[in-house]
Amino acid sequence: MVMNRSLCLLTVLAGIHGSVLAELRVPAFTAYIDPDPSGARVSEKRGITKWNDPDMKVSWFGDFTQTGDVKVQLELAADEGERVPLTLTVGEEVHKASIRGKGEGVSVVADFGTFALKEAGYHAFVLESRKPQGTLKTLVLDGAEIKDAHFNLKSRRNAASVHLAYPMDKEKQVSAFYCEMTGVEDPLWTYYMACGWHRGYFGMQVNSPTERRIIFSVWDSGDEAIDRDKVGNENRVALVAKGEDVNSGDFGNEGTGGHSHLKYGWKTGERQRFLVTAKPVDDTFTIFAGYYYHPDKKDWMLISSWKAPKEGKYLRGLYSFSENFAGKNGHVLRKALYENQWIRTVDGKWHEITKATFSHDKTGKADRLDRFMGLTDQGQFFLSQGGFVNGYSKYGDPFTRPKSTRSPATMKLPE
Repeated sequence: MVMNRSLCLLTVLAGIHGSVLAELRVPAFTAYIDPDPSGARVSEKRGITKWNDPDMKVSWFGDFTQTGDVKVQLELAADEGERVPLTLTVGEEVHKASIRGKGEGVSVVADFGTFALKEAGYHAFVLESRKPQGTLKTLVLDGAEIKDAHFNLKSRRNAASVHLAYPMDKEKQVSAFYCEMTGVEDPLWTYYMACGWHRGYFGMQVNSPTERRIIFSVWDSGDEAIDRDKVGNENRVALVAKGEDVNSGDFGNEGTGGHSHLKYGWKTGERQRFLVTAKPVDDTFTIFAGYYYHPDKKDWMLISSWKAPKEGKYLRGLYSFSENFAGKNGHVLRKALYENQWIRTVDGKWHEITKATFSHDKTGKADRLDRFMGLTDQGQFFLSQGGFVNGYSKYGDPFTRPKSTRSPATMKLPE
C-alpha cells in the first residue's frame, strides 16, 4: 500500500476505559453526483445543495488499509420540520436513517449505524433519498479501522493526469513524431493526447454527449500563463494554414498559444493516427504542423500549422498523456492505448520508440492514487486514471513494448 498517506482530517478521541476511537470527517464537496454530474450543486463553501432529484446518488470513495466495523453518520441541514429519509449503501450493506430538519443553517446528524468492511481497498459510500432536500455537509466515520484510511479531501475532484515520457537521445534532431492511440473508455471531459512535445500537444477529446474533437495546439513564447492579450506579437505563434472544417483561435489559462480543433466523432475502440512535424526556419522560428488520418476519408488531413517564434529547433520532450479536465466526473475510469510510436530524424530515417516512463501531476502524488501505466497483452502501452481502482503505478516506472512491424516509412505520410 501507499506510504505517507493523508490522515484525512483524522481526529483521535479518547474513549471509554482508555480505548481509542478515530473520527474521520469527509466534506460533502468531495463527493460525486450520478447519473447526472450536474444533478446537484457542489460547493466547497456550502457543501452539496439543490439535491432534490430522487434519481440522483451522492458517492464518496475511500481507500482503507484495515478491515472491520465502521460507524457512519452524515451531517446535513434541512428546512425546519422537514423529514428527510436517507439510504446509505456500502458494498452489499444497505442502511436507512432519517432526520427532521431544524432549519437551513442548523446541522442535524443522520446515524446509519455500523458497516462491516470485509476487504481492504477502495469502498464507495453511496447516499440516496426518496425525498432529497437540504444541504449535505459532512460524512463522518468512526472506528479504529479507519486508521490510515485515505480520502481525497480537496475541492479538486479531477482524476490525476497521467503521462508517458519517451526518452530521447538529445543529439537527435527530430523532424516528425508519429503515434497511434485508441480510446478504450470515453467519459465526458476526457482528453487523450497522442503527440506532445515541448511546444504543443495533439490528441482527441470528449466535449459533450454529442461532440468530440481532434485538437492541435501550440504554445506561445514567453512566460505568460493566463491571458494571451498580454503576449506581444514577437512571442505569439501565428496560424500558417488549417484544414477543411477546422476551427482556430487563441487559448490561455495553461500557458497561452494558438488552438485548433476539428469536430469529429472519433470512435471508442478504433485506432487513431497522429503525426506532428517540425520545420525550423533561419534559426529564429519553427513551423509545427499536426496531421490526422481521417477514418472516414481514409486519408491524412492537415489540422493546422503554426509559426512558432524564438524557436528554430526541432521536436524534443516527446510524451503522451490522458487528462480529466473537469472534475464533476473524476470518479469515472479513463483508459487509452498508445502504440507504434516513431520519430523521423533530419536524415529522413525512421526510428521506433519502444520505451516509456510513467509520470503524473500533483493530484496523483497524494490526492488521487488510482493512476496507472502498463502494457496490454497485445504489447501496447496503456494509461488509465479514475475509477477508484485498487493499486497504482509508481512515478518513474519504466516500460518497454515489443517492436512493431508497421513502420511509417511504408506509409504515405504528409511531409
